[in-house]
Amino acid sequence: MNEFQIILGNIIITIGVIFMMFGALGVFRFKTFYTRLLAVAKTDTVGALTIIIGLIVRQGFTFFSGKLALLAIIMLMFNPLVSHILARSAYLSGYHEDEDETSDNAKIPVKEGEK
Repeated sequence: MNEFQIILGNIIITIGVIFMMFGALGVFRFKTFYTRLLAVAKTDTVGALTIIIGLIVRQGFTFFSGKLALLAIIMLMFNPLVSHILARSAYLSGYHEDEDETSDNAKIPVKEGEK
């Protein structure tokens, strides 16, 4: 049973790490602040919770896993809240991006007569 717990815990941890790598890829893939924030917020919450669950399974149900479960509950409550606060403060401060104006090749204004 102990070897099974370690293998299952490692598999769950690997799934969490892969999920977080997709979130890091989303930072480079998406172009606007709000879409990047969405990608990071979702993958951070779900990936970290998956890693914590994998650690709980691997460790077994001990006092240490109780601490990890408490950490998971705190992360489940506060990660979406912090992401919402970041997006709302950016919106209220006047940070608005248009999809047409944002691209990988930023257009530099050219003076008349120059090309």
